[in-house]
Amino acid sequence: MTAPFKTIAVIGLGLLGGSVGLAVREFLPDAVTTGFDLAPVNRRRAAERGLVDTVCDTAAEAVRDADLVVFCVPPGAMSEAALAIAGAVPRHAVISDVGSCKVSVAKALGDALPGLAVIPAHPVAGTENSGPDAGFASLFRHRWCIVTPPADADPALVGKVGAFWEALGANVEVMDAAHHDLVLAVTSHLPHLIAYTIVGTASDLEDVTQSEVIKYSAGGFRDFTRIAASDPTMWRDVFLSNKDAVLEMLQRFSEDLTALQRAIRVGDGEALFDQFTRTRAIRRSIIAEGQDDARPDFGRGDH
Repeated sequence: MTAPFKTIAVIGLGLLGGSVGLAVREFLPDAVTTGFDLAPVNRRRAAERGLVDTVCDTAAEAVRDADLVVFCVPPGAMSEAALAIAGAVPRHAVISDVGSCKVSVAKALGDALPGLAVIPAHPVAGTENSGPDAGFASLFRHRWCIVTPPADADPALVGKVGAFWEALGANVEVMDAAHHDLVLAVTSHLPHLIAYTIVGTASDLEDVTQSEVIKYSAGGFRDFTRIAASDPTMWRDVFLSNKDAVLEMLQRFSEDLTALQRAIRVGDGEALFDQFTRTRAIRRSIIAEGQDDARPDFGRGDH
C-alpha cells in the first residue's frame, strides 16, 4: 500500500521503536525511516540490525525531514525527548508516540512542541524483553492500536495515523485519552503491579528458598514472572504518569481481594465458585477475540 507518511523518524530504538522501524520496512517499503536513541550502544546495535534506514547521532538530525515522528521512549523521558527536536522538526510533521499513558504524554508533547499536530497512539503490544535486539516486524499484527487525538485534532491527520498503524498490521480504535488511561489501568497497569508484587513476595519469603521458588514454579507463577521481567524504567514511569487511574483501580482490586479473603475464611465455596466461573468466561472471550492463544504457552513460542 501507499505509505501514509513518506519519512518516519523513530525516537527510541528499543523493543517498540525497533519493531516500528522493522515493520515499516516490511509493510511500507516505500517509506524512509530515520532513528535516534540516547544510548550510543543502542544506536550501534540498531545500525547493525538495520532497525531503520539511517541511525542518526542526534534527535534533531533524525527529525529534520520527517513527516511523522514516533516517540518510543518511557513516559518520564517524553518531555526531554520532545524538547530535543523542538527547533528541528518540520512544521508539517505529525507528532505521535507508543506510550501506554496518554493524558500525561499528550500534555508533555504538546507543551514541548506547541503549534505542531500531536496525535498520540498506543499499540497494545509488547513482550517482556527490551532493547534494540528485542524488536521484530510482526509485533503489531492483529493487536489493537488505540489512537487518542485531542478534541481539536485534524480528522485527516487522525486518519493518517490510524492508516499508518493499520499498515503495520494493527487494528485501530480511536478513544478519549482519559478513558484510555482508565481502561489500560485495569487491563495492563494493575496486572503488572500485581505481578511485580507477587514475584517480590515470593523472593522475600523466609520459609521458602529462592531455589525452591525457581525449581517448583507452577504455570501461574511463571506467567507472573514473565510480566514482572518487563522494563523497570518504563513501568516506573507508567505508574507515576497514570497515577490517578492506577490508584482508583488498585482500590477496587483491594476491595475485591478482601471479599475473596472473607469467602475463604468463612468457607463460602459458592462465592468462590461463582467468581472463578465468571473470570473463566473472560478468558474464553479474550481467546475468541483473537487477543491470545489457548495453547499451554499462549502461542508465545512464535512471533
